[in-house]
Amino acid sequence: MSTKIGAVVTGGDFQGLGALRTLARKGIPVVLLDSDHCIGRYSKYTKKFFKSPKPTQEEAYLDFLVGLAKSEKIKGWVIFPNSDEAVYVLSKHKELLEESYRVPTPHWDVIKNIYIKENTYRIAEKNNIPTPKTYYPKSLEQLNELDLEFPVIIKPSIRDHFYSKVKIKAFLIRNKEELLKTYRRVSLVIDPSEILVQDFIPGGANQLYSFCPFFKEGRILASIMAIRKRQHPMDFGQATTFAEIVEIPIMREIAEKFLSLIGYYGIGEVEFMKDPRDGQFKLLEVNPRIWGWHTLAIAAGVDLPYFLYQDAIGENIRASLPQKNMKWVRLITDVPTVSIEMAKGNMNIADYLRSMRGEKEFAVFSLDDPLPFIAELLMIPYLWFKR
Repeated sequence: MSTKIGAVVTGGDFQGLGALRTLARKGIPVVLLDSDHCIGRYSKYTKKFFKSPKPTQEEAYLDFLVGLAKSEKIKGWVIFPNSDEAVYVLSKHKELLEESYRVPTPHWDVIKNIYIKENTYRIAEKNNIPTPKTYYPKSLEQLNELDLEFPVIIKPSIRDHFYSKVKIKAFLIRNKEELLKTYRRVSLVIDPSEILVQDFIPGGANQLYSFCPFFKEGRILASIMAIRKRQHPMDFGQATTFAEIVEIPIMREIAEKFLSLIGYYGIGEVEFMKDPRDGQFKLLEVNPRIWGWHTLAIAAGVDLPYFLYQDAIGENIRASLPQKNMKWVRLITDVPTVSIEMAKGNMNIADYLRSMRGEKEFAVFSLDDPLPFIAELLMIPYLWFKR
């Protein structure tokens, strides 16, 4: 392998592809890992691809990473997680892995405050950071004692324990009978101690926002923020399909306060929902890794994966303000989302065409690297089956 310090991208889906492309275009050697068939391996920027165990196979995944650093002579390369499962492994075993890699993922003592959503909300509540009102019933009896105003949602405190089994992020609950029935159902999937009951914020994807920084030593060194106007599905989306740059200073203030409280380092996505009932931007969660639409930041001049790489190897970063009026779209999921919204009467063709005007960054499509997009189109049946 190259003598230049390279990067290891763990996950070859569209967000991993974005990190791979931006690093490789700067002459940085990149190794791509994935446990499944992925579009990233078809990129012309992928010089080496390795099929890895799943991060959920914790011991096997660790052994693989340590062995790879030795066999490929990539000791000291920067490793980028591309999933919550990978973040968990890298944070829990940071000391061990730092014998082989540069690991910019914070230690578990930090990550547990965002990986476990109950911790996130309790820290926010204690420090007067707006969140949806959240309840933590540990049993059916405690649930029965709650004085709730419906609708509410039921969601997991630890996403990985739940989503992989049911492929649903949250359940909308309209009355007490539905609450008890759904709670019993969810209790069969995860431990009741991991079940959260939360106030439902109306407004849908039009109220979804994110603030995404490179954060170090209590300061934001670079950032971008966006409204995530469309997601798939639109109610409790698995992933954003369309995002647009915005400028809302209060999101920066809240994110900076929360990330400082937990001692965070690195890049990440701080998710908010604007509550139309009181106008507050309420903290939903933090993704401590590469996220789906991060290439919008790169296209706008805020190359967060590269900044993280530079800092990890000891280089100074030169951050600039993001270009405004930029949009991001993932065609493979946005087109069906728009079609469904039109069929429901929630959108018309004029709305859609207006949203697509102006400068855009596509999640996968690239004229200088077309094969991943072609591969994604051919893989549509497989990808939908996985979902």
